[in-house]
Amino acid sequence: MIIVGITNSGQKFRPSDWTDRLCGCLSAFESDQKITYSPYLKPMLLDNNKCVVVDKKLELVDPIAFKFLLSFAEDNDLKIQNRETLNKAS
Repeated sequence: MIIVGITNSGQKFRPSDWTDRLCGCLSAFESDQKITYSPYLKPMLLDNNKCVVVDKKLELVDPIAFKFLLSFAEDNDLKIQNRETLNKAS
């Protein structure tokens, strides 16, 4: 699924670094002090909009984290799209 940085009313979501902050919630520091994002959560640009791609496997691996992401999107009135829908549109 994809959380899009556009509200349901069409406004661009702020702050501009929201994708990094959200992905940072599930990130970890490696032994070389570099941060790595979770394999289940990735920031991306889609049609010039910042988005976060959430692997649905996260729902099985960490249901609390998955619920947090859904709540974040709902609380901020962000659009949620399914990757399958996007693949059919392109």
